[in-house]
Amino acid sequence: MALKVFYGIKLVSCAGFLVGSIIGRHFISNPILSIIVVPAAALAGFYGPNLILERMIDRRRERLRFSLPDALDLMVVWHGGRTGPGSGHRKYQPRVAQDPPGDQRGIRAGLPWRCGPASGVARRFKNLADRSSEPELRKLVATMTQADRFGTSIAEALRTHADFMRVRRRQEAEERAGKVGVKLVFPIFFFILPAMLLVAAGPGLLQLFKGLFPIMKSFGK
Repeated sequence: MALKVFYGIKLVSCAGFLVGSIIGRHFISNPILSIIVVPAAALAGFYGPNLILERMIDRRRERLRFSLPDALDLMVVWHGGRTGPGSGHRKYQPRVAQDPPGDQRGIRAGLPWRCGPASGVARRFKNLADRSSEPELRKLVATMTQADRFGTSIAEALRTHADFMRVRRRQEAEERAGKVGVKLVFPIFFFILPAMLLVAAGPGLLQLFKGLFPIMKSFGK
């Protein structure tokens, strides 16, 4: 029903903006603007929900990306404690995140823990990665698939991937912090520097002009 609800919201929003623009055009004195405002409002009402949905998608991806290292640590805990895969995941899933990396619906649907070259939990991660289009989840799926294929420890792979994600997050934060100085050049040059020059050199320039103008008038005479 999500797709139908979304298109319903778009149609209702388009109709609402269209009716509002038709009513409000009578208060616009410019005739050209009164004609343009109707189709512009209809387009804004139709494509506005798309922008809101894209913003919600970006926020959800960010929540998934930020909560994934802690989720992997919890998965390492129950995996290292030799807890059953299904019961352990259901036990720790509410503590992982509101949008858990492991697909709870896939667990309830009874997907096997082992399904061919990749484990069932990797298959559920792949389903979530395909729906969310989050690159970090895709990398996690590849890591778990390789660990299961070559028979290495999945817990160690999860721990290593969680550490890698934390290091990468710190590096990205340092990179953004390094770009702050470059981004501040233009605001400083156009807004802060003129105000500082006005405060610092303003009194001296006033005194200079105050003494210079009488001298210039004396030369003119």
